[in-house]
Amino acid sequence: MKKILPNLSATILAAFGLLTLFLSTSVIFDLFGIRAKEGNYVLFVVWSNFISSILYLFAAYGFVKVKNWTTILLGISTLILIVAFIGLKIHANSGGIYETKTIGAMIFRIAVTLVFAIIAFFTINKQLNKNHNE
Repeated sequence: MKKILPNLSATILAAFGLLTLFLSTSVIFDLFGIRAKEGNYVLFVVWSNFISSILYLFAAYGFVKVKNWTTILLGISTLILIVAFIGLKIHANSGGIYETKTIGAMIFRIAVTLVFAIIAFFTINKQLNKNHNE
């Protein structure tokens, strides 16, 4: 029972990471016509999503193996996404073209990543502290 949350988190995070990896690489390398479907994408946002997708996959592994660096990876990913979001706002305010859906998608991605970081912090640290005290 105590491994359900970390394993469920790992599964969801891995799926989210693989989806993000597929979509971001498809835009970056213009695969499967996804770049055209994305419209006015902002390349540095796509790259931040790509980097985060790699971090998500490593963090999913960290959940399964109960590694304390899982929280750090998700924290770094959150920071990367926040910096990209600030960059997006600057880009938009200076007249750069972008899709309005990107703002909502970035807020969602930041929130999801932050939730996984919090879950990792509380589940992994609690489990490591318990194992250390035994």
